[in-house]
Amino acid sequence: MSLPHPPARRSFALNSTRVLYSASTRSYLDRGIITPVVRLDRVGKRYGRGPWVLRDVTLAVEPGETVVVTGGNGSGKSTLLRIAAGLSRPTSGRVARPASVGYLPERFPPGVKLSARDYLRHLAAVRGVPARWDLVEALGFVGDPDAPMATLSKGNTQKVALAQALAATGLLVLDEPWSGLDAAAGAVLAEFVTGGAAARLITDHHGHDLPGAREFALGARRTGVVVELDRVGESFEKISVLAGVREARVVGRGARVEVEPGFSDQVLVEALRLGCSVRSVRS
Repeated sequence: MSLPHPPARRSFALNSTRVLYSASTRSYLDRGIITPVVRLDRVGKRYGRGPWVLRDVTLAVEPGETVVVTGGNGSGKSTLLRIAAGLSRPTSGRVARPASVGYLPERFPPGVKLSARDYLRHLAAVRGVPARWDLVEALGFVGDPDAPMATLSKGNTQKVALAQALAATGLLVLDEPWSGLDAAAGAVLAEFVTGGAAARLITDHHGHDLPGAREFALGARRTGVVVELDRVGESFEKISVLAGVREARVVGRGARVEVEPGFSDQVLVEALRLGCSVRSVRS
């Protein structure tokens, strides 16, 4: 599935619906009385022979519902969102999702040579929907829309990335969508993510007040080793999927990597081999 998409402004109405479903609820879902937009059934994820990042996760999100995934570092929030969006396959379990999915990654891919405007036009054409630059303007884009994406500030890049995701009509999967936004843009975003017919699955460590939103808490994980790296660059993706890595997060030019006990030496050796420098290691 392609990463990007454009927007369509919504009428703001939410359904008050269940997220986790019990055995009794499952029968109604199976009979079609309740129709979730996205459904994860006993999903698990591990990398190679490493530890389970997610295990036995069951989740259903209905049309118009906003679900905020919470949990500590290493609980697998970003992994769950990638699986829901179709960008990562679960090791176990089943996932059902709509055809129209908008995904906002926590970190926008670097080196995009298209201009911001051409980027949205291209993705709109791929999806067969009109390009909507007005949504980018509503978020407060400032600068040259014809400049390459790679030259934009973090805030402007985030606004364009949000515009491509918010175009989806079935499911919006937004990983830390407020990252890099100022207060004004953040308030506009809050309106977009609490209205419309699409189901919404998001992470938000800032804890924004989203009327009608449901919380889905992932279980706490046991203590691990936290490795702070510098000069990570394009090696981030390779490091994030190493055996034993619970969660990896970009921090400036570096990364914060939480590692399962017993795997820290292997991760450090590979990070150094890839040209990264180590700022700190703590348990």
